[in-house]
Amino acid sequence: MKLETKRVALTGGIIWGASLFLTTLVSTYTGFAASFLNGIASIYPGFNISLPGSIVGLIYGFLDVFIGVYIFAWVYKMVGAK
Repeated sequence: MKLETKRVALTGGIIWGASLFLTTLVSTYTGFAASFLNGIASIYPGFNISLPGSIVGLIYGFLDVFIGVYIFAWVYKMVGAK
């Protein structure tokens, strides 16, 4: 079976973006995972624990992991792993 780089990257981006979005929404109302999200805020400019921050996190999270997984999958294919 052939590894499809774009699909793998898209899947990773969707999972991380959605996870960050949902975790931020839950934390907005309950304070759950606030320490973790404050750490993420130091990486993603403009991200904070709020409703607008959850949307910023969704976008940053998707792009960050999409690019990272795309590069990883591309290198994986280039080295000839089967």
